[in-house]
Amino acid sequence: MSTNSATSRTEERPTSTQHGIAHSHLSEQGGLEGRTLGVPSLVFLVIAASAPLTTLAGGLPSQFGVSGLVGVPLGFLVLGAVLLLFAVGYGAMSARITNAGAFYAYIADGLGPRQGIAASWLALISYNAMQIGLYGIFGFALSSFLEARLGVAVPWWASALAGLVVVGLLGISRVDLSAKVIAVLVALEFMVVIVVDVMSLSVAPEGVSARALMPGEFFQYGIGAVLSFGVASFMGFESGAIYSEEAKNPTRSVPRATFIAVTIISLFYAVTAWALSVGIGPGHIVNASREFGPDLVFMFLEQHAGMLFTDIAQTLFITSLLAALIAFHNAVARYFFALGRETVLPAWLGAVGRRNHAPVAGSLTQSGLAVVLVAVFAIAGRNSEFGPLYPVLTLFTWLGNAGAFGLVFLLTVTSVAVIGHFRRAPGAHSVWVRLVAPVLSVIGLGTVCLVILVNFDVLIGSDGPSPLAIVMPGIILATGVAGLVWGEAIRHRRPEVYARVGAGKPLEEQA
Repeated sequence: MSTNSATSRTEERPTSTQHGIAHSHLSEQGGLEGRTLGVPSLVFLVIAASAPLTTLAGGLPSQFGVSGLVGVPLGFLVLGAVLLLFAVGYGAMSARITNAGAFYAYIADGLGPRQGIAASWLALISYNAMQIGLYGIFGFALSSFLEARLGVAVPWWASALAGLVVVGLLGISRVDLSAKVIAVLVALEFMVVIVVDVMSLSVAPEGVSARALMPGEFFQYGIGAVLSFGVASFMGFESGAIYSEEAKNPTRSVPRATFIAVTIISLFYAVTAWALSVGIGPGHIVNASREFGPDLVFMFLEQHAGMLFTDIAQTLFITSLLAALIAFHNAVARYFFALGRETVLPAWLGAVGRRNHAPVAGSLTQSGLAVVLVAVFAIAGRNSEFGPLYPVLTLFTWLGNAGAFGLVFLLTVTSVAVIGHFRRAPGAHSVWVRLVAPVLSVIGLGTVCLVILVNFDVLIGSDGPSPLAIVMPGIILATGVAGLVWGEAIRHRRPEVYARVGAGKPLEEQA
């Protein structure tokens, strides 16, 4: 499959159906909804998936507490450096290939259609796991807040379903509406995190110390847990390429948005982790994180900023989770769309809204999967020994870490695909872009992937070896193998579909 076939676009019109949904013909502008997203919108959509306030309140105490290391800030810098290496080749490839199923299209182009189909299955299960897992902590956080502040007892699953309705409605609306909602929420999150950073540096019970930035505090036993937890903060940065069919000038805006987002996430979280260590005290941050967990930040705010600001921060913590849910939901919907459009999966998944051209079928499918899994965990969790924390310790922890593993694995394979693509069509790109940066990315991401596997029992909160540490990553990898088998079946039974995998068009438009 040539790069030209993956990038070419012809004038296409939607075909309406009785239900007001059109099959997945692209608009004349070449996207799901036309070119409506600029670089700022893409950056907000990418950062939303990393959930800045969720990282501050939930991620950082987990990293400090589980790893036992003070040098957490350096973990974000290391991960940021690895992902920037990845973005070099990835960004160059995204300028050539415009497809809502980014990993799918890139791996199909660089390694072959069968591998691309396997990647699409891996991406679907990984993004679904990340998105649906977030309903666990969202339901818990919203229910806890309602009970503490309003005295209203609401089961976690009811709160999760309420969030699911909001996410689902935005998912079948124009993507620029989601982008505007996310932009507001992310901007408010940044404001709160910056206030916490400034407050931490002003309190500084042990003085403003650079201890957390010292390499000796990072390169120790426990570094694996730091990287494993930290990488989840970057998940979703593929979003820029996922929205390429809806972006203004995608050949420039997608690579630029990816670099900007990764740089911001890396530096901002490193500074925030360092500031929190200063605010609590480098000598106390590990023990305090182990004792209080996600409540640590809110206890700190209540002590130094008062109850009003703490309530505002807790509210934005909930909306932070909502923004991440929207971002991951949109990613899943567009993968379903891309695969349905090419009939790699059932063609009805490629249906879009007649008026707004949103990936309606993919969005509704993702919402349906979320409803089913939330219901399953709600039934299984009745009278659980975990008590109110059940959805956090199971649905969120199990699915979230499994999804993160799957996405890091996909990043590694995508780096290999970048090498394959530029080996065939080098163009005017330098050796650094075509080979050196992607090879370094494969090494770095492959190492992180192995680290996650080795530390998976720790990530899911197990005190010792747990069957789940094998089962959850095993499900992710088995899905990829199933995708390979499905790709082989398509090669034999529908060679015309197989030959155009990743082309980014319905089969009838590929002549």
